[in-house]
Amino acid sequence: MGVISHPVLSRLTQSLAVLLVMSFVIYGLMGLMPGDPIDLMIAGDPHLTAADAVRLKALYGLDRPWTERWLRWLAQVVQGELGYSRLYARPVADAMGPALVNTAVLMSGSLLLALAVALPLGIAAAIRPHSLLDGAVNLLAFASVSLPVFWLGLMLIGLFAVHLGWLPSGGMVTVTGEGGGSLGDRLAHAILPVSALGLAGIGQYARHMRAAMLAEAGHDYIRTAKAKGCSPGRVLLRHQLRNALLPITTIVALEVGGLFSGALITETVFAWPGMGRLIYEAVMGNDFNLALSGLLLATAMTLGGSILADLAYARLDPRVRAR
Repeated sequence: MGVISHPVLSRLTQSLAVLLVMSFVIYGLMGLMPGDPIDLMIAGDPHLTAADAVRLKALYGLDRPWTERWLRWLAQVVQGELGYSRLYARPVADAMGPALVNTAVLMSGSLLLALAVALPLGIAAAIRPHSLLDGAVNLLAFASVSLPVFWLGLMLIGLFAVHLGWLPSGGMVTVTGEGGGSLGDRLAHAILPVSALGLAGIGQYARHMRAAMLAEAGHDYIRTAKAKGCSPGRVLLRHQLRNALLPITTIVALEVGGLFSGALITETVFAWPGMGRLIYEAVMGNDFNLALSGLLLATAMTLGGSILADLAYARLDPRVRAR
């Protein structure tokens, strides 16, 4: 336990340091953006005077250096207070909660779809390299990584929503009519965005799976297992595949950050209210608290995914130990 817990504790400490630096950098960059929330309020309300602006800036601490404001924000976060969202007129945690759930549903569904299709294709292509099947998988992978996700999303909408009328074109629920908001209705709305993101990710995972399987096939332990009389299926599943999953584990673990930062383009095309759109609107609207919390959450989940990848490495290969 001590061998594993100490490196993990060290990684957690490093992650906290990275988050601290990232919060400083992001807050500083946002502070350099033209205008602030009070300026936007004045622009939207002609009855506010210059004296009102000075009073409001002093009230919210916007007349102080941004480094001092960052320290005040950091002290509030340590106490569990993320602040108030100006755009949504509610606490940041309340504004992020629904978007976070929506993004988790979208991104996890697309990741599972991509892995369910890509891993078997990559394994099949590696079993018979340079065959017709291998060429077809490579062509599919090339098309997957080459097609823009927004174009793919529009094509799916045009085919299944407009031409065939089988699925809704966007949103999360049906606003009018019976059945709106039911589980079946939500699943129907999720099919197209999940498919668009999943199809876009198939190529990456299939190519990595194929390359990893081919690399493991040439190692001595594979030849030794075959020489001992192990069946081809056992060699493939118990030896070759187990080690080939190591690089795939790293890629998937690093996608954890994406699960909670959202996919701005896909969410925009399908009108999906997720974290990508939320963070974009917060940055463009100078909603410091919401934008900073959303960006730092994505950073934290990426760092957490990296730690999970190390732990998975040790699980898949006992020779690997966290350092």
